[in-house]
Amino acid sequence: MDQIVRAVSADGFVKISAITARDMVERARVIHDLSPTACAALGRTLCGASMLGELMKEADASLTIRVNGGGPAGSVIAVSDSEGNARGYVQNPQADLPTRADGKLDVGGLVGRDGMLTVSRDIGLKEPYVGSVELVSGEIAEDLAQYMVESEQIPSAVGLGVLIDTDKSVKAAGGFIVQLMPGAPENLIEKLETNILFMDQLTTVLSEDGVDAVISQVLFSLDPREAERHGVEYRCTCSRERVAEALRSVGEAELRSMAAEGRDAEVSCQFCDKVYRFTPEDLTALAAGDKAAGCAR
Repeated sequence: MDQIVRAVSADGFVKISAITARDMVERARVIHDLSPTACAALGRTLCGASMLGELMKEADASLTIRVNGGGPAGSVIAVSDSEGNARGYVQNPQADLPTRADGKLDVGGLVGRDGMLTVSRDIGLKEPYVGSVELVSGEIAEDLAQYMVESEQIPSAVGLGVLIDTDKSVKAAGGFIVQLMPGAPENLIEKLETNILFMDQLTTVLSEDGVDAVISQVLFSLDPREAERHGVEYRCTCSRERVAEALRSVGEAELRSMAAEGRDAEVSCQFCDKVYRFTPEDLTALAAGDKAAGCAR
C-alpha cells in the first residue's frame, strides 16, 4: 500500500518524510501511457509533490510542482492535496531517450536543464504562494532540494526514484525529504550526507525492504521516532460540474457554434482517464447561462 511516513530524530534536530508510491506512479503510467523515462520523470515529481503537500497544515490546501527544462518531455506537472494524494501529467508522455551510460534512465535529458522548477502553494487566499528556482540537473530531486534551500531557506536533502520493471510497469517508486531544524549542530549535516552517500540504492531499498528501511538508512544512528503514517493514492478531483464551468469560460458564441454542429462535445481530463460528454442541448443550455445545464448524469 502506498503511504507516507514522517519521523524525527531523537534529539529533534532532523525530520524526515518518506513515501512509497508504486501504485500511485503505476496508475499515472497507465492513465497517460507513459514511456519509461517519462514515467520516471512524472513519478519523481508526484512523490515530491505528495510529500510537500502532506506537510501543509491547511485542510483544503493544495501544492503544485511544475518543471519545464526545455527537454523533449515538455512540462511535467504534479498536484497534491494536504493529505499527500497526488495527480499529474507530462506534456509529451511518449517522449523517451536511450538509457545513460550507467544504465539508468536519462530523466535529466528528457526533462532538460534549461528552465525552472516552480512550486505553488494554494491555502485558500486570493493568490497562491509561488516560488521558483533554475533547474540544477533536471533529475527532479536535486532541483527540489535547491528550491527548498533557495525559496524556503530550509537546509534539505531530497531523494526520489522510480524503478521500471522489464514489462515497463512500475516496480518501485518513492523518496524522502530530510530537513534540519533550527539550532541543529553543524556535524549533523556531515552525518546525514554520509548516511545518504552510503545508503543502498533508493529504489532497491523500497522494493526489497520498504519505506521504513529508507528512514532507518537516512537517519542511521540518529534514533528516528515515527511521528505519523497514513495512506496516499493517485487521486483526481475532476467532476462534470468543473468541466461544465470550464466550457462556460469559452463564451456564449463559441458554445452555440459547438451546439450547431449537432454532435456531442467530449472533454477529457488532463489528469485522469475520464471523458465527459455534453450533448448539443447541454451546450445550448450552458450558452444560455443555465448553471445546472449538463452537470447531472
